[in-house]
Amino acid sequence: MHTPEPSPLPGHLPATAGEADIDRSDPAYRRWLSEAVAKVNADANRSADTHLLSIPLPADWGVDLYLKDESTHPTGSLKHRLARSLFLYALCNGWIRPGRPVIEASSGSTAVSEAYFARLIGVPFVAVMASGTVRAKVELIEFQGGRCHLVDDPGEVYEAAARLARETGGHYMDQFTYAERATDWRGNNNIAESIFRQMAAERHPVPAWIVATAGTGGTSATLARYVRYAQATTGICVADPENSAFFPGWRDSDPEVTTRTGSRIEGIGRQRVEPSFVPTVVDRMMRVPDAASIASVRVLERLLGRRAGASTGTGLWAAFRIISEMRDRGEHGSVVGLLCDPGERYTEKYYSDDWLVMQGLDIEPYVKRLERFLNTGTLDGPKTVRGWL
Repeated sequence: MHTPEPSPLPGHLPATAGEADIDRSDPAYRRWLSEAVAKVNADANRSADTHLLSIPLPADWGVDLYLKDESTHPTGSLKHRLARSLFLYALCNGWIRPGRPVIEASSGSTAVSEAYFARLIGVPFVAVMASGTVRAKVELIEFQGGRCHLVDDPGEVYEAAARLARETGGHYMDQFTYAERATDWRGNNNIAESIFRQMAAERHPVPAWIVATAGTGGTSATLARYVRYAQATTGICVADPENSAFFPGWRDSDPEVTTRTGSRIEGIGRQRVEPSFVPTVVDRMMRVPDAASIASVRVLERLLGRRAGASTGTGLWAAFRIISEMRDRGEHGSVVGLLCDPGERYTEKYYSDDWLVMQGLDIEPYVKRLERFLNTGTLDGPKTVRGWL
């Protein structure tokens, strides 16, 4: 991997990697910083809000389902919001320097969005990711001007990213630490405020539940904090895939939980409980089998006529389970989930029958359960302790 040589500010000598070579009172640096922040803010002004899609369910169920379509962002995923917040946070903290690379540990979508913002402000970008990441995401990162550094063990991405930052004098963005604090959860057009504003004219304007998934934990923290700040009664459910540490960490109140194997659902599920995951704001978690996640997006394609990534399916299965429970209790209301990114990024995985066979995944039993749910409103299946299959 080749990292471009840094371009020092006028009047500054190149620094040894890792040294703070920028005089932050220098007028040239302050002009660069002001222009960089303005460019990131301008992106937000150019981007219209994402759509809130109504998923067709029988009206007499009394429960409505919506998906917040985050795939319509300029970089095609929910992570566009996070990347914008992370860049503003790092710029305003003085961590990003002109000419020095931004480094990130990412399974793909965050890196695509961060590469976009790095190019926007004119700094190099390097994504450190697992070698099993789909090729389509690597190509998207490179299209945005970024470079990819692949590691065989997903658990090594953190140290590899930190090491590259030290070696190049760049900034390790570290989304898994800073995601929950970089976003203004009180409002300012964050995803939670947007959902509540768009729900205002619906028949059940205050959602009974919002269902999210966790990659960093930043989105669930933003949603939950906003709900409490707005004094709403909405519950926050986090759906978690197989091989993820988040669910057992939350269930057992143990932040030291780790797993041996990485998640097959790209973008969510981690082998450790990330610092940005805030378990105390989560009202409920569900562990969702990977086959159920994939079955859900296959069924969603029939409902919407478009494909979504499997992380959307993880949350959708949990949303269907919540709707089934609400119907059992005779409750009416609304449930909101997230359409995280487009399925076209995963044609070689989640929409490939050959890949399913290689992984030993049989989605047909889950597809049949979903079809019964859409006909009856009941999603049958075994209940587990503080979670559902």
